[in-house]
Amino acid sequence: MATKPVETKIDGKILSLSNLDKVLYREVGFTKAQVIDYYARIGPVMLPHLKNRALTLKRYPEGVDSPYFYEKECPGYRPEWMDTVTIESRNERGQTNYCVVDDLPSLVWVANLASLEMHTLLSLKKDLDRPTFVAFDLDPGTGIDTLDCAWGALELKKIVDSLGLECFPKTSGGKGIHVYIPLNTKVNFDETKAFAKGVAVTLERTNGKKVTSNMRKVLRNGKIFVDWSQNDRHKTTVCAYSLRARPKPTVSTPLEWGELTRARKKGDPDALVFVAEDVLKRVEKKGDLFEPVLKLKQKLPPPPA
Repeated sequence: MATKPVETKIDGKILSLSNLDKVLYREVGFTKAQVIDYYARIGPVMLPHLKNRALTLKRYPEGVDSPYFYEKECPGYRPEWMDTVTIESRNERGQTNYCVVDDLPSLVWVANLASLEMHTLLSLKKDLDRPTFVAFDLDPGTGIDTLDCAWGALELKKIVDSLGLECFPKTSGGKGIHVYIPLNTKVNFDETKAFAKGVAVTLERTNGKKVTSNMRKVLRNGKIFVDWSQNDRHKTTVCAYSLRARPKPTVSTPLEWGELTRARKKGDPDALVFVAEDVLKRVEKKGDLFEPVLKLKQKLPPPPA
């Protein structure tokens, strides 16, 4: 039997939180109340990565073991103070009104919808044609694990370093590793996508037995797929500090490069797996390791040959 909604006041705004005792991660008994608590506590470091970006919700109303759905259109029953951005789309209305999470009440409201995962565009709402970073998703094929992806990320870093750029890693929250190159300068998606593909192809060229840049799934067996295709105006990436819909409440967690090296030396893939409580402790100790992605300005060079 569902419990009664609970009203709470956050930064002067009233929110009604529902079904707080519902278990959303059945394997570990992690409830909706704990999901909301995590997002409320991680808010100070997560909000800058959400702010001013169109948000696609990935909702699991009955938990991670049950059907889910993506929701691009910000629900019509949203509070009047919820920010949105309208973007042209291929739907029958010709446009989509995305939620934009700019403050803690908005983040808690979205979490209360059981949107466990939060996926953002690579651009800001003020200039949807200008990505603020280049994103790579190193995704493991059959027989490949997190440590292999860590190796791939370190090899990718070597290429990026040789081009005079800095890049920053985070876990996918699953077995993959994400690598972001901050730009925060004048650039467009044609340029970033061509650059990302060039880096991925270069990595494949020198490590063809371990790496593929080809999107065909049949070619991914036993290899790391370096997904460069996310660098597109209409595509999203999972936000730093977002929960993931896995058996446990794992988080897409910013890393230090040394953590990838140490995990590989130890042969310990679990060293690169962090659940909600781990991440809150990490942030308290290390701060926001992904902050440079928001602030570092770098000029994109031509794609590697």
